Amino acid sequence: MAKITYTEHNGTEHTVDVANGLTVMEGARDNNIPGIEADCGGACACSTCHVYVHPDWVEKLPAKDDMEEDMLDFAYEPDPARSRLTCQLKVTDALDGLVVQMPEKQI
Repeated sequence: MAKITYTEHNGTEHTVDVANGLTVMEGARDNNIPGIEADCGGACACSTCHVYVHPDWVEKLPAKDDMEEDMLDFAYEPDPARSRLTCQLKVTDALDGLVVQMPEKQI
């Protein structure tokens, strides 16, 4: 179980417990967190679960694979260093304390 903080674009924070084995996207969906649409349901076929990872966490996460890199090209204002697709981040105990911020909008 990991405690993850999702920060809306307006600064509203939602800190929730997400079970290991789920994705960060599923944690947002299951807890009704606004700002992560996840139109493709986690298939890495859209960019509507895009977030900016807090700078303290960028190096702690697994590297992006080619498919995620390609999908991020379609995200709203991607940041080469901090942008991630939450459907590609599998929750483990190592993600306890993760902080992500949603962009102004999803495309």
